[in-house]
Amino acid sequence: MLEVQLGRRLTRRGWTLAVAETTTGGLISSRIVGVPGSSAYFDRGIVVYSKASKVEMLGVSEALLETYGAVSEETAVALARGVRQMSGTTLGLAETGIAGPVRGRSPKPIGFACIVLATPQDTRCEAFVFEGDRQEIRHQIAEQALALAVSCVEDRTFCA
Repeated sequence: MLEVQLGRRLTRRGWTLAVAETTTGGLISSRIVGVPGSSAYFDRGIVVYSKASKVEMLGVSEALLETYGAVSEETAVALARGVRQMSGTTLGLAETGIAGPVRGRSPKPIGFACIVLATPQDTRCEAFVFEGDRQEIRHQIAEQALALAVSCVEDRTFCA
């Protein structure tokens, strides 16, 4: 299980993590806190679903949201940096996406998601297009977010 691997790697390095979730609505945080002892490395998980919550809770600028949209690499980076800065953790993990079944105003397809891990020095952002129904897409985003975090924490060149 990725959340167990992540916990072991964070513990070994003495690092902490905070998560900002939109599309997954707490699935990532739920998986992390399901691991016994996660309080040693997991600080918080917040769901910032609305535009107002992104602005008020994590300091994402309204101009950024207007320019790039809520589902964009730029917004995902701002969410990851915001949750890391607000919590004082080593790492900030964030995701934003479109789970459907209605696409809304975005020209991006249903299943599109951006996942970001932020450190004090760098960010790693990956974009995906997942397939399936709303719940399947949400679970795939959570899985990929945890996979990205595991990969980055193990990558000594990224997480120095």
